[in-house]
Amino acid sequence: MLRYIVLILFVCGMIATGFLVRKKIKNENDFMLGGGKLGGWMSAFAYGTTYFSAVVFIGYGGSVSWQYGLSSIWIGIGNALIGTLAAWLLLGKRTYRAMHAVNAKTMPEYFEKRYNSKALKYIASVIIFIFLVPYSASVYTGLGVLFENAFGINITTVIIAMGLLTAVYLVMGGYLATAVNDFIQGIVMIAGIVIVTALVIFNPEIGGFSGGMQTLAEQSAQAGTQLNSPFEFNLNLICLILMTSVGAWGLPQMAHKFHAIKDEKSIKKATVISTLFALIIAGGSYLIGTFGRVYMNGVKPMGDGDRVVPAVLDMVLGPKGVLGDVLYGIIAVMVLSASMSTLAAIVLTSSSTVTVDLLNGGAKPRVNKANTMRVLRGLCLLFLIISVAIAIKKPAMIVDLMSYSWGAVAGAFIGPYVLGMYVKWINKYGVAAGFISGVVLTVLGITGVIDMPAPNIGALAIAASFVVTALFSLIMIKAENKKSIIAEK
Repeated sequence: MLRYIVLILFVCGMIATGFLVRKKIKNENDFMLGGGKLGGWMSAFAYGTTYFSAVVFIGYGGSVSWQYGLSSIWIGIGNALIGTLAAWLLLGKRTYRAMHAVNAKTMPEYFEKRYNSKALKYIASVIIFIFLVPYSASVYTGLGVLFENAFGINITTVIIAMGLLTAVYLVMGGYLATAVNDFIQGIVMIAGIVIVTALVIFNPEIGGFSGGMQTLAEQSAQAGTQLNSPFEFNLNLICLILMTSVGAWGLPQMAHKFHAIKDEKSIKKATVISTLFALIIAGGSYLIGTFGRVYMNGVKPMGDGDRVVPAVLDMVLGPKGVLGDVLYGIIAVMVLSASMSTLAAIVLTSSSTVTVDLLNGGAKPRVNKANTMRVLRGLCLLFLIISVAIAIKKPAMIVDLMSYSWGAVAGAFIGPYVLGMYVKWINKYGVAAGFISGVVLTVLGITGVIDMPAPNIGALAIAASFVVTALFSLIMIKAENKKSIIAEK
């Protein structure tokens, strides 16, 4: 009963935030960027809660940690040191300065102004729309598994309810409401993950941490890898680390946080806070997932890795009576928090892109200023409906769905975005080639032409983006120089 009360209080808080913030939204800049007034703490939590969702806690924490054991913790470390710390250090200030210098509100708009090409803006917008919406569907699915176990609620009902809840505060308050909720949700996530990680890995029922390690060692022969060792690497694990860590650099919903921050001083604060946040959340998620093997005796519940973590929570919190009931409510709210923040960021990115870059991106804007806010809100609602529909279809396992979407978007944008911040000679031809390589490699993976695991396809697309973007930029520079020489003769 108490877990339901915790959940209801949280839902009421999220809705209240949307209503309170709505009065502060005066224009599209407020809706999309929070008016550029968010400080270090708010921006750091917005970055972290966007990064981590049910995909990490349920999908990766259960399926991936089951396969790789304690070595999966390196994914979390990579997410913190590469996907967060390095991202803020290498791209934070440069993105802030570059976006403000060209007065760009979205990543596609930045590509247009940085490379002087409207075509690049339109292509980037289409890529975002096509591949980010399926990623949002994976966020729903991971949440549905947990709530089915915790509350006995049908997954379809959970998906629809979460979509409606996100719509209420996102449509009313835009990024400002999302950021305020992200801060609240981030605190809940930290508290939840610390408590559950401690309960899971130090549980006397499994002999504490040392007993758990011993059980993992005994299961290693069956798994084909040393589950209790943090140094069992293979190509698939390395690709997973690279895709989820380096890949974050190329995601528009992550770069958005660099642009929307208040000032450069706040970037320093956000760098430290978001890195610590990532270490706690990602590290805890993979530790819990690793110990899932111990609690399940090496047998996946219903043969489904996405059900490992919810099953562990049942076993650990179930016997604790009232305390366990409250903690279960906190954990449910924690995963709901992570999922909603990621979902809101993706939907806001997609709707902003369509409004600013597609509808109003030409010489004659299709939407006048008076109706821009209505269109933004309407598109947010539309994209939420689409993502709900995809999630209900249950198209693929969480990890695969997330990997393909992540790989396509990051693979298309990371080279043009990162190299464009540092290298002057990167040009529109190289950028176009980078876009194409990321999408083509992902499609070849989805269709089975390239027979590799989804995370490997994502890592390949990300690596190719850097190489292809730089290579084609150089080729076209030489070609144009050659044309100039011939013309002079």
